[in-house]
Amino acid sequence: MEMQAQEKGRLWTLVLVSVGLFMVVLDNLVVNVALPSIHNDFGASVQALEWTVNAYVLAYGVMLLTGAALGDRFGRRRMFVSGISLFTAASAAAALAPSADLLIAARAIQGIGAAIVTPLTLTLLADAFPPEKRGIALGVWSGISGVAVAIGPLVGGAVIELADWHWIFWINVPIGLALAPIAARKLEESYGPKARLDLPGLALASTGLFGLVYGLVRAQTIGWTAPEVLISLAAGVVLLAAFVRQELRTESPMLPMRFFAKRSFAVTNVVSMAMYFGMFGSIFFLSQFMQNVLGNSPLQAGLKLLVWTGATMIVAPLAGVFSEKFGARWFMVGGVSLQAIALGWLATEASTTMGYGEMIIPFILAGSGMALVFAPSASAILNSVRVEEAGKASGATNAIRELGGTFGIAVLATVFSGAGAYTTPQAFVDGLVPALWVGVAVLAFGAIVAAVLPFGGKATQAEDDEYAAIHSAVPAAN
Repeated sequence: MEMQAQEKGRLWTLVLVSVGLFMVVLDNLVVNVALPSIHNDFGASVQALEWTVNAYVLAYGVMLLTGAALGDRFGRRRMFVSGISLFTAASAAAALAPSADLLIAARAIQGIGAAIVTPLTLTLLADAFPPEKRGIALGVWSGISGVAVAIGPLVGGAVIELADWHWIFWINVPIGLALAPIAARKLEESYGPKARLDLPGLALASTGLFGLVYGLVRAQTIGWTAPEVLISLAAGVVLLAAFVRQELRTESPMLPMRFFAKRSFAVTNVVSMAMYFGMFGSIFFLSQFMQNVLGNSPLQAGLKLLVWTGATMIVAPLAGVFSEKFGARWFMVGGVSLQAIALGWLATEASTTMGYGEMIIPFILAGSGMALVFAPSASAILNSVRVEEAGKASGATNAIRELGGTFGIAVLATVFSGAGAYTTPQAFVDGLVPALWVGVAVLAFGAIVAAVLPFGGKATQAEDDEYAAIHSAVPAAN
């Protein structure tokens, strides 16, 4: 009887955290196709439209570590429910926004809510499932995220054509209103190590990440050499260096630096950052290529991208199961390599007359490659830290990924602008091709790094001994 209750509780946990992750991932993807409609309604400038997307990215990237720390301190269930509630309220505010400025503010609050929810989905899952069952759970969790990625552009295009842009935000409201009270009843409460909240670390991490992300976002508009960008990036680096120093000195760090002494943790984060840099930077331009050059409507582009994103949805659960059995290393090597091959294929074939049939195979390869990294990388992160520290590890990994994606878009946009433009289809292709090749190079680097992941994604015994020695030297606060 007790065993049945445990299994039922685990199932509830898996369903609830997957729905929460689905909601925040979906929302980030449906907004891009709504930008022309928002422009028509508000007469918004190009900069305002950029900030409709970037306000979410900025708040999300900055607050990820903070969200994980708050969950450890005040209760993961409590903060998960709070994050869902905040995200839902901000979605309603975005739908009702009477101006572009208020829409941007609502999007920033959405990003904060999403940053609280995202790392806690993995922490709650790790706490609910024993190691021998975690692979299947992570596969389902990754698959649900893949579904959100798969239908995001399609949902956005369909909503715009059938209703109007307000409904891309309204669809979150009933989901959030149902999810929050059920999660409050069904999830088990858990906490991180009992230690005081690292307020100096929290302040340094948040402001440092803000400086980096803000600089990367602004570089897309005003250029890399603008004083505003250089000062922002430099301040971000200095503040993050101060954050590292703070974490090495404090007895209760929000992100223990000893995590990075684990080869599995460090390697997985480098690979994840490379993947988000190369792949998501490329997707940013490929989705525009399908509309601006090939003449697809938002709905048509969303339908055609299902080949790419649908492959992610199908392969991710299988990758979760088999990587737990055979180890994460070669799944991650193969996954990043497939993405590099896919982008290289597209860069070679890209033209103003490219047919959709020429894109299908590289789309499938790219989607399958992404899926081969998602669940195995989550498993490698969880295997490299203790269960009670999964929130901190997850927050760090998501923040690093977000920086990788933002940096990828910024760098590839610079390459694109240097070689091409939006003026004509051929000018767009001229910029797209070298941008894709930069993505290929970064992904190839990620594949090389993935090859040094410890077998099975677990730390070696020597690393475990070093981990224990460092931990004993820095006692936790009572």
